[in-house]
Amino acid sequence: MDIPEKNTPERNGSTVEQERGYIIVLTGNGKGKTTSAMGMAMRAMGHGTKVIMLQFLKGTWRYGELETAKRLAPDFSIHPLGSGFVHVDPENPDPADIETARKAWEICKEALFSGKYGMIIFDEINNAIAYGLLPVDEVLEALKKRPQNLHVVLTGRDAHPRLLEMADLVTEVTEVRHPYRKGAAVRKGIEY
Repeated sequence: MDIPEKNTPERNGSTVEQERGYIIVLTGNGKGKTTSAMGMAMRAMGHGTKVIMLQFLKGTWRYGELETAKRLAPDFSIHPLGSGFVHVDPENPDPADIETARKAWEICKEALFSGKYGMIIFDEINNAIAYGLLPVDEVLEALKKRPQNLHVVLTGRDAHPRLLEMADLVTEVTEVRHPYRKGAAVRKGIEY
């Protein structure tokens, strides 16, 4: 069966005006939000887009994504900016965790306005906001002022309703089944 080709700008010779980049939110209680963001990064790089992932909570623990990023540099890089996985009381967060998140946010804003990237992934920023480590108003304001064609991906559980409202694309990852519910240990190549 012959399927007709779509009349895309690449095929018909016209030029494409730069469209506004998307705000993409990947949230929910299921596994795979960071993995989905990495898939978007791979797709974007396939079209010549430079991508950076800035991680709010992950710290010094070594995991597979970091090794992959080394192979894909300089087109893709990952920068863990946290002190490790944190579980905080959103009503009373530790001042040290707030300071770590503030420093991470300063680095994120620098990348956001640098003009060096076509896609930026703020990994686990939703958690940082939900934990009371980062004010949602500051994040929203920066996203509104971002460069015209920059795609920004925000991952993590408990995405703030105002981020969901602003986003162009929202995906909620829902856990149906996970081996750890039956006592299985985390597995290299699957969870890290």
